[in-house]
Amino acid sequence: MKQSFFARLLRDRSGLAGLILITLYLLAALAGAFALTPYPPNEQHVEDLMQPPSAQYLMGTDIFGRDVLSRVIRGATNSLKVGIVSVTLASLIGIVLGSVAGYIGGQFDNVVMRVMDIFFAFPAILLALVIVAALGPGMRNTILAISVVYMPIFARVARGPTLTVKAKEYVLAAQSIGTRRSAILRRHVLPNITAPLIVQVSLALSWAILTEAGLSFLGLGAQPPDPSWGNMLSESRTLLELAPWLAIFPGLAIMFAVLGFNLLGDGLRDLLDPRLRQ
Repeated sequence: MKQSFFARLLRDRSGLAGLILITLYLLAALAGAFALTPYPPNEQHVEDLMQPPSAQYLMGTDIFGRDVLSRVIRGATNSLKVGIVSVTLASLIGIVLGSVAGYIGGQFDNVVMRVMDIFFAFPAILLALVIVAALGPGMRNTILAISVVYMPIFARVARGPTLTVKAKEYVLAAQSIGTRRSAILRRHVLPNITAPLIVQVSLALSWAILTEAGLSFLGLGAQPPDPSWGNMLSESRTLLELAPWLAIFPGLAIMFAVLGFNLLGDGLRDLLDPRLRQ
């Protein structure tokens, strides 16, 4: 079954393209995590300040003589760390809240979803900006802010299918024999709402990467000299005419990472949604 699903994913153009881009992104992140970079990301080469791309420095150097390729690779590690941890927290809390609210219903459901609506009233990047500004800059607070921002999305995505599944015969049968609510949710509800949640995780990872880059661009994410794609773009703002490669390469890294998760999400949606299957 897994081989069949993977084979169908490889035949899907969007899924395949997304899988290739994400694989390259993961390889870069792993290389950064294990220090497999051409140079240490923060090592300064004072004799090679702002060198254009060359055989020695494939993506050039910045104003401090640091290798841009090494910093882009290390930036992939930081963005992946923020994306995975924040989306994991957001999905765990959101899925629990959404599925429990949808299954129990009544006043509890109404209260939980109205709270989620309050979060939805704010633009995602603005809410994340407010949270990080209140807590202070840094990667830990960035993770917390992104988790809070995207938690309501998972709650709403989990609640909708739960309302459908809880009316199914097998759920009603489990209720009739006195099965506990927690057991019904664990055994019957959650396994049957995983398809939209898997797609949502893929899309949320792309949003988390973009949000982290935006916060870092504003100086609220990863703090220098620790490289982040966002703060690399921020540092290059005044040097676009003199050294355009300083903005081009981290910008392309963000674009391809976000595009990869979006394409994979589209491919997974086509495969997992029965209404879209041919």
